[in-house]
Amino acid sequence: MAVLALPALRFVEFDMQPVNARVRSAMLGRATESADFGTPYWRLNAAQTNALTDAEIDEADAFFTEASKGGNVFACHDYYRQRPRAYGSDPLSGVKAGGGAFDGSAELTTVTDSRTIVVSGLPDSFEVNRGCLVEVNKSSTVRSLHMVMADATANGSGVVTLTIDFPLNTTVFTAANSTVQFEKPSCLMMLDEGWSLPKARGSRRASFSAVEVFF
Repeated sequence: MAVLALPALRFVEFDMQPVNARVRSAMLGRATESADFGTPYWRLNAAQTNALTDAEIDEADAFFTEASKGGNVFACHDYYRQRPRAYGSDPLSGVKAGGGAFDGSAELTTVTDSRTIVVSGLPDSFEVNRGCLVEVNKSSTVRSLHMVMADATANGSGVVTLTIDFPLNTTVFTAANSTVQFEKPSCLMMLDEGWSLPKARGSRRASFSAVEVFF
């Protein structure tokens, strides 16, 4: 199994959404029952690129060839939410409050519960917005992607408490074995069948979909 990187292509559509597996039924008397089951996951419903250059065609072709092999996965980040909103389109940088260069990676200090984590190793006053994404990473093949549910700002020591969803699997990810990533936070996805990469001059837009997998 190989963990591939998402190629640096220009996307015009990138519909990546969280999925809660749920059953729902309307009962007698207009009451409705619903229940979540299984593990929630992320799905890339549809991705489509802009018209590709020759170099981008080659890059995309090589990616799809590798990603479509049995067992191979790729690290997928949301093209439209690559970092907290306050930091725009530039990769995260700066200096950690405790010293040292900051590149978006941080420390998982405490797992208070499955929906509350304490993160350290951030710059002073680092801003995290409701709706941005954060990755908890145990290894290259064991990672978990979450949405931040409330605005938060790191204190002068570079420490912030985050409320997240989906719930973190606290039996797998702990403060002792995991780190946190704010720059292109990602999960592992497997490419769906049916991807398309037309190469004619009039139609050079790649399209594909994928679903999160766990190891």
